[in-house]
Order: sequence, then structure tokens, then C-alpha cells
Amino acid sequence: MTKTIALAGKGGTGKTTVAALMIRSILARTRQPLLAIDADPATNLHLALGLPTPSTVGEIREDMLSPAQAGHLGIAISRHDHLTREVRLALEEGDRVDLLAMGRPEGQGCYCAVNHLLRQVIDDIGRSYEYVVIDNEAGMEHISRRTTRDVDALLIVTDPTVRGLRAAQTIAEMARELEVNVRNTFLVVNRLNGEPPAALQAAIHDLGLEVAARVPADERINQLDSLGKPLVSLPPESPAGQAVEALTAHVLALL
Repeated sequence: MTKTIALAGKGGTGKTTVAALMIRSILARTRQPLLAIDADPATNLHLALGLPTPSTVGEIREDMLSPAQAGHLGIAISRHDHLTREVRLALEEGDRVDLLAMGRPEGQGCYCAVNHLLRQVIDDIGRSYEYVVIDNEAGMEHISRRTTRDVDALLIVTDPTVRGLRAAQTIAEMARELEVNVRNTFLVVNRLNGEPPAALQAAIHDLGLEVAARVPADERINQLDSLGKPLVSLPPESPAGQAVEALTAHVLALL
């Protein structure tokens, strides 16, 4: 049965970094391929994974909008088969990890019919993988509108600031209102420099979420970013990499 792990957090928290390192860690624990879904409109998970720039589901949706409005898509099975083919062609294949980029949100117009089919197609494709890892935007719109699958683990990534934790609280509240079932919700505090101050520790406690990881700040991540190198090439002795390894082991043990 497919296990779905989603990451969410406000911009600048290092969410995509945690997602990429977690994908690397999961792949080290399984021989099966993994589906990574980049559901952040910024679309940069491919850079962290060392993959080419992908086509996006948003582009597929836009290409289908005019025929859908004009009624030129044919019967339902034809539309479904067409979208399945297009989405599979958009998959960027790596070494045991396939990447699907969602792209930008809808523009003007009615996308209901196309979106409904896309939801079915993406769910169908996801079932062929042991793990699906979704790198989300802060609002998690793509979880609620692009999949009907349950989320086995939601990791809310925050930076070590009270403002970041308030954003994490908002995301946790959104998660309770989603159309899908979120089975486990965890907090990941990223880019820590030493022990957090008392005010931050109190804010973490008040949030009421299990802290699944405290990921230390790691200059080597900044170096890789500055050189345009994939974050999955982070050396094994990296403190951040080791923290995400422990996070992965903890989360997978609960799934």
C-alpha cells in the first residue's frame, strides 16, 4: 500500500531541502521507486534532486482548457486516457525517483472537469509507488484539490522563530480542514543554531505538535545552493543530513 508523506511550511523555512534529503533517505531504505510531487508553484524540488526542469501539470491543464470548454475532448474514458498519457509524459524520471511538478495555480476560466480528471489520474499513478512525497505550498491547496488520497504523515517545517511557529500553527489548523485524512502531523524545526531560546521553546510547546526533528543549520547546504549543486549530494557526515536521516527513520516506523 502506498504511503504518502507531505511537507508544508511558509517560504524560506528550508522545506524543499528537508523534502529532498528525506527522499534520499527513503530511497536508501527501499528498492522500490518513489514518486516526488512538487506542489509548490515555485517548482524547485528538481534542483534539489539534481533533475532537469520538468513539464508541469499546470501546463497540461492549460492546454486542455480550450478543448474542454468547447466540448472537444470526447467521451470520459478518452479524456482520462489522454490525461494519463500526458501526465506520464510529464514525469521526470531519475534514479528510482520520478518527479511530477504541479506548476502554477489556475488562471481564469472553469477548470472543474479537467481538475476532476487530473485528481483521478494523479491518484492512479501514485498507487504504483511504495512512497509518495509531496513538497507543498504553505496553504496545502494541492493536497486538498489535487488528490483524494490520505496523507500518512504531514511534516510542518518551520524556521527557529516565533513568527515561523505562528505560521506553522496556521498550517496545522488548515490541515484539520482538508478534504483528505491526515493521519499524523509532526513539527520539524529547521536551521537551528544551538539550543533555542526559552521563548521559542515555549512557543514550540504551546503548538502542541510532536517535534519529529530539530535540524541544525548547515553551511554545506548553503555552499551547494550557491554552486547550483543538488542537495542530495550533501555528504553523510552533514549534521543536517544526519538529522533528516533520524527524522525519516522515526516517521517510517510509524507508517
